[in-house]
Amino acid sequence: MLDDSPGTRIDTVLTKLGTALEKGDVDAVVNLFQADCYWRDLVAFTWNIRTMEGQGQIHDMLSKQLSSIRPGRFRRDETETATHDDGLTQGWFEFETAAARGYGHIRLKNGLIWTLLTTISELKGHEEPKGSMRPRGAEHGHDRARRTWKEKREQEAAELGYKTQPYVVILGGGQGGIALGARLRQLGVPTIIVEKNERAGDSWRNRYKSLCLHDPVWYDHLPYIPFPENWPVFAPKDKIGDWLEMYTKVMELNYWSSTTCKSASYDEKTKEWTVTVERNGETVVLKPKQLILATGMSGKANIPVFKGQDIFKGEQQHSSQHPGPDAYKDKKVVVIGSNNSAHDICAALWEAGADVTMVQRSSTHIVRSETLMEYGLGDLYSERATAAGMTTRKADLIFASVPYRILHEFQIPVYEKMKATDADFYERLEKAGFMHDWGVDGSGLFMKYLRRGSGYYIDVGACDLVIDGSIKLKSGSDVDQLTETGVRLKDGTELPADLVIYATGFGSMNGWAADLISRDVADKVGKCWGLGSDTPKDPGPWEGELRNMWKPTQQEALWFHGGNLHQSRHYSLYLALQLKARQAGIDTPVYGLQERHHLS
Repeated sequence: MLDDSPGTRIDTVLTKLGTALEKGDVDAVVNLFQADCYWRDLVAFTWNIRTMEGQGQIHDMLSKQLSSIRPGRFRRDETETATHDDGLTQGWFEFETAAARGYGHIRLKNGLIWTLLTTISELKGHEEPKGSMRPRGAEHGHDRARRTWKEKREQEAAELGYKTQPYVVILGGGQGGIALGARLRQLGVPTIIVEKNERAGDSWRNRYKSLCLHDPVWYDHLPYIPFPENWPVFAPKDKIGDWLEMYTKVMELNYWSSTTCKSASYDEKTKEWTVTVERNGETVVLKPKQLILATGMSGKANIPVFKGQDIFKGEQQHSSQHPGPDAYKDKKVVVIGSNNSAHDICAALWEAGADVTMVQRSSTHIVRSETLMEYGLGDLYSERATAAGMTTRKADLIFASVPYRILHEFQIPVYEKMKATDADFYERLEKAGFMHDWGVDGSGLFMKYLRRGSGYYIDVGACDLVIDGSIKLKSGSDVDQLTETGVRLKDGTELPADLVIYATGFGSMNGWAADLISRDVADKVGKCWGLGSDTPKDPGPWEGELRNMWKPTQQEALWFHGGNLHQSRHYSLYLALQLKARQAGIDTPVYGLQERHHLS
């Protein structure tokens, strides 16, 4: 009897795929894909982060890249079980290119490739020093000129940026800059992280005191050092701050805290940046080859302009500046906004005894934390997933294996289940006057996050306060102006206020490029984040990947790194390998360089 197991099916297709790729037979490769197909590549074939949709785009990519990439040795990963369910055969595979080793995921439909994920894992000859390659640490024997590990580390820290120049400068020392810095450290790329705050982790410590991660611990590990098994499911901000500070020390990062970047410019002739910073009261000029903006999606405060802001006699704060509720007991507070920060801040103010009103100007998607944990993340990032053998790396790759073009189709049934599970909750919320939505196509939170980076709240308790009126709600009317004593809405409502908080989100990351480099460079690069889905706040055309994130941009040697802890962990690998390849002089022909369709 012929073996028709899932593993055999995948072996057959991988053998044909590998043979055709090694021969350079593009037509034979394309014929292995069905008409409705997707190939998502994370650096391995494109030296880019790019999804090819349909046979035509796959044909074009391979025609341009095969001769330089020279892929081969496609083989199923036999340590992972191939599966067949609901008409799909799925499995994992390894492969190589001329420069690198890679790992991938494949889905077959009717014997043909439906989705293919290829990722770069490591560069040949530039592997990380781990496992059998780890450093010895101790130097046995005897040597009068011997220096200890600590002495070598102190010398490196003292000289880098002064006697020697870094290859990479990362502007921004939050979790994104720290994760990328750790990756580059392990790859031997001299890197300086520039952070304006006094200590690593202060970007968390300095936020409102009730801030906690709304994502669970399994979703949030950093590279190399996972959180311990007794780490809380939802980490408080100060605990995260301490972890990041510890992490920078034990990973031996060159972390320049209390340092402010004043300007940066790129010399097209020398292929070098000039980055001017203020450190310890002196001006230091750095000359890196690569510049990374890791200032965060939640770094450039979006502060609206309203008439009367200059005459209002109370306090005004953006949510990122809000110190917490302690000083506002018995005060009247108006919070403009209705997403994550707005709910967290309102709840904390109510707990502290403030009279707080939330002004909801547009619809918000709400999902209860427990329900999201169970249905949205539970199969990949949970205790039960870990117990079933799921690893962080495998979960990240499964998540990455679904192309953005069809991701909403995977998400809609999940959120339909959440809607049914919490139907009573949503009925009460809407009865209280809260404007709620499920995203333009019913695909929920994660698609909103990818498309626009806003418009949602993971409920950890604040919604109950909205429902019972403890947090007063004014929805459906925008702000007209501020008066001396409060906020006037366009429907004529007057809201008295001692404090107005603008929980109005953050601007595009390329706003930092305008501030630190130039408006011309910011405009050359264009908008960061969003997929081009032509949904609210995500204008087309369709991009297929997040704009300008973790990949080459229209400005040579300028990169953007950010996102949540999951994205910082996962995509820092691919950005670090792109940077290492350039430092090592490896040819990196970029396919499908990001186009500029929108400004900030």
